Amino acid sequence: MNGECRSSGFAGILLAFIAGAAVGGGIALLAAPRSGQDTRERLTNLADETREKLHEMTEEAEAHVREVIEEGRQALLEKRDMIKAAVEAGKQAMEAERDKHAKAT
Repeated sequence: MNGECRSSGFAGILLAFIAGAAVGGGIALLAAPRSGQDTRERLTNLADETREKLHEMTEEAEAHVREVIEEGRQALLEKRDMIKAAVEAGKQAMEAERDKHAKAT
C-alpha cells in the first residue's frame, strides 16, 4: 500500500511538472516581444480575414434567405391554386344541387 502512494505521488508530480511546462511555454509564446510593425501587420491580417469570412457568411445567409423566400412563394402559389380549384368545385357542386332541386320542384 505504501508503494502505491509513492507511485501515485510521483505520477502526480510528473503530471504537474508537464502541465506547468506546457503553460509556461504558452505564456512565453504569448509574451514574446514583437515589433510594432509586426503586431500591426498581424492585426491587419486578422481583421482582413475576419472581414472576408463575415462577408462570405453574409452572402451565404442572403442566398439561403432568398431560397427560403422563393420556396415559400412557390408553396403559397400552389396553395392558392388549390384553394381556387376547391372554391370553383364547391360553386359547381352548389349550382348542380340547386339545379337538381329546382327540377324536382
